[in-house]
Amino acid sequence: MPPIKIPSSVLVALAFVPAAVAAQSAQESDTRAIRRDIPMTKVIRRAFEAGTRDTTGRPGPKYWQLQTDFTIKARLDRATQSIFGKQTIVVHNNSTRKLRQIVLRLDHNIFRARVPRGSSVPAETTDGMVVTKLAVNGDKVDLTPRPRRGRRGGRRNRGARLSVRGLDQTVAHISLTQPIEPGTKATVAIDWHTKLPGGNRGRGHRMTQRWGDTLFQPTQWFPRLAKYDDLRGWDTNVYLGPAEFFNNFGRFDVKIDVPAGWIVTATGVLQNPKDVLTKKARDRLARVLQSDDEITIVGPGEVGPGKATAVGKRLEWHFVADLVNDFAWATAENYVWKATRASIPGKGPIPIHMVHLPERARWFNRAGAITRHALEFYSGLWAPYAFPQLTLQDGPSSGMEYPMVINSNQGAADHEVAHQWWPMMVGTNETWYGWMDEGLNSYMNILSRAHKRGVEPNLDGHGQSYGRTAGDESEPTMMWCSNYGGGQYSFQTYRKATLMLSMLGGIVGDEAVREAISDYTKAWIFKHPSPWDFAFFLSNALERDLGWFWYYWLWTTESVDGSIAKVTTSGTKTVVTVRQDGQMPSPIVLKIEFAGDGPALVPMKNAKMVNDHTAIVTWPVDVWFGGSRTFDARLDFGGRAIKKITLDPRRRFPDRKPGDNYWTKSD
Repeated sequence: MPPIKIPSSVLVALAFVPAAVAAQSAQESDTRAIRRDIPMTKVIRRAFEAGTRDTTGRPGPKYWQLQTDFTIKARLDRATQSIFGKQTIVVHNNSTRKLRQIVLRLDHNIFRARVPRGSSVPAETTDGMVVTKLAVNGDKVDLTPRPRRGRRGGRRNRGARLSVRGLDQTVAHISLTQPIEPGTKATVAIDWHTKLPGGNRGRGHRMTQRWGDTLFQPTQWFPRLAKYDDLRGWDTNVYLGPAEFFNNFGRFDVKIDVPAGWIVTATGVLQNPKDVLTKKARDRLARVLQSDDEITIVGPGEVGPGKATAVGKRLEWHFVADLVNDFAWATAENYVWKATRASIPGKGPIPIHMVHLPERARWFNRAGAITRHALEFYSGLWAPYAFPQLTLQDGPSSGMEYPMVINSNQGAADHEVAHQWWPMMVGTNETWYGWMDEGLNSYMNILSRAHKRGVEPNLDGHGQSYGRTAGDESEPTMMWCSNYGGGQYSFQTYRKATLMLSMLGGIVGDEAVREAISDYTKAWIFKHPSPWDFAFFLSNALERDLGWFWYYWLWTTESVDGSIAKVTTSGTKTVVTVRQDGQMPSPIVLKIEFAGDGPALVPMKNAKMVNDHTAIVTWPVDVWFGGSRTFDARLDFGGRAIKKITLDPRRRFPDRKPGDNYWTKSD
């Protein structure tokens, strides 16, 4: 039988009508399916099966993490604006797996001409991170790139040799001839040099790292070991610029050789003050912990060898830091150095160091006080600050953080200090899940600002405001790898977590949320939590079934879109029909405002009286789990007239059109 020929006009109609009908049905449907569980990807399922993580949200009984210990000797060459370094990395394989390769992070290769980049633009093109020597356990690595063999070339491991690929990119892979067995360690030795980019053409953090040849602010400046964990093994995300880092914890022993007279500040504690500082500077430092006064260690008139520092042509500054995930430093020919203290609960006073150029003093007038408040407040909020000091470094990067170091003036001091909790103490993966770092930071900044003003923090309105963004095609979900976040990277990474926690506070109370995050901080200090750990931990701490909450906030871009559809009264009873047009459910919270006179108010079990003429009535999110989009909220307060009803009065739940959340009795 020959095929039946259908006219093209009919085919077009058939193609478009079902889609239109489906879209209309979705808008008018009175039912929806509520997902109530947390999606489990392959990486987290493997971790659960291995026992490294579980549904408690705490580290599992078989949790492990690598330790990487660095010994670095670096020399700053002013003439070429370059650092020449020799280093060793001791890799402690605490995992249960054989390491058949070693992955290096060479972030300074982003300054090369032919590398992938995000929105960042280096101040100048350089040769990047130039590795001149590489060895593993004393065996030299062949630095000549070796092409991969296909099937015609025989087996890939035929003629295996210690080799490396990707030295001209931000991620390099060392192929090992002998794996690093579980429970053993290996030593990687590297000689290298890199030029720090300077000039006024840089765009983005870390893209400009010097001012001329008189101030250098190196960051992500040495070959680092990539993170290796129980979720993905080696983290091989390329460094694109905007997203930051995810590193192993370990010890750093670093010696920095600079011209005499130049002040150096860095991660860690200075080991040789007698070798590099004048007696006058050492005597001033000895007074820092005695009061909250700000003490000048090196003043604007103290420049050069014998005045700013010890005498000589060059000096070697020696710093040591334990249990940190990176190392940053800065140096300048004429830094002014001031110091004060912060008193950490349960620990006592620690020094706060500040270095800046003399002409930029106004940007540091309040830096000490702001930093002190942040260190003390966040120590009480989450967990005591774990490090022995903190330093603010002036330079071209005015908003970036590293362990014990913030490249910031007073403008971003509170925000950058907060980063000492995550990712410096709680090692969140900023590259994949930036919201666990920047987002939680933005949330705690709100709390800090309120505390500094002596008022209670107010998160009202934050959750509701997400309704204006939800559904934007350019918005990635919070679980989308933030390294590839695109144009909405800032919203995804910095802003949305605060909106999420605003809604959570609207469900369980803001104080309960803060207490749960504090417990989470203590459980994961100097470890590496995932989003699943965060979600499961808070669900358990709050004793709530919050799978639906985490699913809709982290894995979707849906909203609640609540409204008061209808209000009817019969006798003493009033029925408020609430509708939710979004896919995300929420509890129903109604503010009921009564007339000033009338029958005495009769209490309702799920109501709380705000005053003698206002009540807040709540129904749990469970009322939506049956699938209906509407719910009849039944009120019976004894017959007094209701003047006004407000849905979500604290504006905590995402809503595209909050104007339909109000009902007022007509005259």
